[in-house]
Amino acid sequence: MFAARTRWELTQNRYSAALHEARSLGVRLLDLTVSNPTRCAIAFNTKSILASLANSKSLDYDPQPQGLRSTREAIAAYYNRSSYPRVDDVSADQIFLTVSTSEAYSYLFRLLCDPGDEVLVPRPSYPLFDFLADIQDVKLHSYDLFYDHGWHIDISGIRNAMTGRTRAVLIVNPNNPTGSFVHADEVQQIASLCSEQELALISDEVFLDYGLEGRAEASTAFLCDCLCFALSGLSKISCMPQMKLAWIVVNGPKQLREQATARLEVIADTYLSVSTPIQHAAPSLLDGRELMQAQLIARMRSNLQFLDGQLASFSSVERLRVEGGWCAILRVPIRQSDEDLAVDLISHENVIVHPGHFYEFSQDGYLVLSLITPEEEFREGVVRILRSTAS
Repeated sequence: MFAARTRWELTQNRYSAALHEARSLGVRLLDLTVSNPTRCAIAFNTKSILASLANSKSLDYDPQPQGLRSTREAIAAYYNRSSYPRVDDVSADQIFLTVSTSEAYSYLFRLLCDPGDEVLVPRPSYPLFDFLADIQDVKLHSYDLFYDHGWHIDISGIRNAMTGRTRAVLIVNPNNPTGSFVHADEVQQIASLCSEQELALISDEVFLDYGLEGRAEASTAFLCDCLCFALSGLSKISCMPQMKLAWIVVNGPKQLREQATARLEVIADTYLSVSTPIQHAAPSLLDGRELMQAQLIARMRSNLQFLDGQLASFSSVERLRVEGGWCAILRVPIRQSDEDLAVDLISHENVIVHPGHFYEFSQDGYLVLSLITPEEEFREGVVRILRSTAS
């Protein structure tokens, strides 16, 4: 009765079962996987946010396939405020609004791929891509990131992963969970490869504003070397995942950009999914982003400082370099699988972390921690993790 594309493994794994059991028993858990900023004890400008949603213009329905021009102009201004060198500014005409970056991926997979076509994705990376590809009948092939005093892209691995059905290369800048920026030389090599092979470049940049131990490179929204799509949204930029608004910025050689824009307009016109109130609220929410971002960056730096201070006494555990984003990765002694370790931390230490295999790390020995966890909870959780993993 059901489509083959939905034939996922739906039974509860050991990690989920351990988490469910602990919660059902009412155990106080220290959650070091938190990714929802609205539940991370940061201060929002409530009055301004609510006022932005009370715009009387929201009572009028003005369906535009790309989204309201005023909203797209505000997003263009967000990009153009940067001091990075570029040929041209981003214009509102290059921008398509979507409900989420997940929907943006759906638009792009439909634009670029026939059933069975392929997109290259980084490894390690976010597991959501698998589900998005399945739903759109697209196949994913991985290329590797490798760690050597920081994370790097295996450019030759991208070329080797290409087949006659490859349609796009996906980069995540900075990557989730590695926190590694895709640097200018890597972007240039990948863009040249995409141009040579007539492929599109998709760049997920939702964490681009969050630099920690590295300087963010320019958004690929300014990249003209190949057909390129830059994705972002309010979920991370303004710390508001409940305000469902994301976007695609289209760039590249003029003829390819125009063809892509015309086809995307039909796709977007078919859905018209973005609500009017959030479109009118977006300029105000973008303007207020510094308040939330400053709080999160301060917290992440504080948590990193505490983590490093604790690690000074544990030579067997290493924190990997994190250039940006919301996560830190610990490399721990391999005495068991990452899933077993994560389950033990839930069951014996009442601490929730993500095992590295969630993100397709190539081997065991990695734990992923959220740096936006409130400081007190993060600190107590780290002490328990190190006590368990280094003993």
